Amino acid sequence: MFDALERAFTRAVPVGIDCSLRAERSISESYSARRGVPAPPRRSTSVGAMITVEHGGAIGYAATTDLSEQGLRRALTDALDWAKASTGRMVPGYPASALTGEKGTFDTLEREPWTAVSPSDKIELLLDLSRRLKVDDRINDWGASIAHAQTESLLLTTKGGGVHQNICVVMPAMFATASSGAQTQRRSFGDSKIRQGGFEVLDDMGFSTAPERIAHEALMLIEAQECPSDRMDIIIGPDQMVLQIHESIGHPLELDRILGDERNYAGTSFVTPEMFGTYRYGSNLLNISFDPAEAGEATSYAFDDEGRRARKEYLIKDGVLARPLGSATSQHRANLDGVANARACAWNRPAIDRMANLNLEPGNSKFDDLVAQVERGIYVETNFSWSIDDSRNKFQFGCEWGQMIEDGHLTRVVRNPNYRGISSNFWRSLKGVGDRDSYFVGGASQCGKGEPNQAVRVGHATPACLFADVDVFGGAA
Repeated sequence: MFDALERAFTRAVPVGIDCSLRAERSISESYSARRGVPAPPRRSTSVGAMITVEHGGAIGYAATTDLSEQGLRRALTDALDWAKASTGRMVPGYPASALTGEKGTFDTLEREPWTAVSPSDKIELLLDLSRRLKVDDRINDWGASIAHAQTESLLLTTKGGGVHQNICVVMPAMFATASSGAQTQRRSFGDSKIRQGGFEVLDDMGFSTAPERIAHEALMLIEAQECPSDRMDIIIGPDQMVLQIHESIGHPLELDRILGDERNYAGTSFVTPEMFGTYRYGSNLLNISFDPAEAGEATSYAFDDEGRRARKEYLIKDGVLARPLGSATSQHRANLDGVANARACAWNRPAIDRMANLNLEPGNSKFDDLVAQVERGIYVETNFSWSIDDSRNKFQFGCEWGQMIEDGHLTRVVRNPNYRGISSNFWRSLKGVGDRDSYFVGGASQCGKGEPNQAVRVGHATPACLFADVDVFGGAA
């Protein structure tokens, strides 16, 4: 399909027109079983392309599912008309051209291709997991699911650019809900379990060995005491750190948000352009990288969706704010160095500033050493609820699992642990960062932003982290 599309694009573009084509074919597939009953498998396919035309200092877009030469000509004419209508109306500082001349490819490594495992075997796996989750009559709801998404894209430009990428992600999920009297508690495999790869991702993440542990932990929670409310040290497990990084570092550092583009929809940011290079975002243990080459992470790629070559960059180095999550256009507008993070959720959306692989670099502390530092505190993992203000500063998170730390030892389990803080102070209280042994590669399967809305997958990798003097409280949030 893409070979024919490249030929059609070459023939369709008139001489003297500066434009690009981004085509995408995405295939999504999901299987699930709940309470021992399989649901019908789901599969969807979406194919189309977007033409972007640069003309008179402005741009115009037009998307189409007709990938013939005639269809591309119609889309190009529409995009050119929009560019002409936008002349003189673009935001200040828009660059003369965003077209790339880069060429290259990227392919997800699948050690065991998703398609090599039959649908019946996938369903049988989920039924087995479902049976194993029902360990006790107090488990009254339980289920497991697996999903796979393949996105193949081709970017062509009239400046000679040609980028072909094929990305495959696997998303496993599992939960058990236990009830006793008026108490109900849920324990899950976690929504942060998402990685690039094939069927082998399930084993890499311990999916097949998790059911009994999850079910027994749900039973422990209904017998546990409520989390105490106090200020104390807190160790946040890696799967919860994923959301903490996403909400209170990732979104505030998106440069289009800082410039005000998202203000009326997804909010603004407490970060301002003047902060980069000097502002202390966290303690000197905080190192946040944009790393599109992390093996197996959900949004690893060689080029962003505007064809900019991607490489590892530090956004926060030794606690100091270094650079924003700003793509080429935002970098030009703000006169700040950013990263290759222009991303589109589908063929009918333009690329905007998005998180990709946003990671907290591991430190030197073993998990037991982090625990040993705490005289009185709590360990939490797996997100249950979250809330953060529209400047991404004040936040509150609730977790599924809590365990008290007393005199340097993990002790009793507590239910409904929550914590809250202010981003600009919270990260400065970071006093311990786990090493590679607690390093977890995961992410988020749905992150919404933009008008019209774009929901994309995001990668995050992080170890467990220790924070000092955090406001912790109990109760269903």
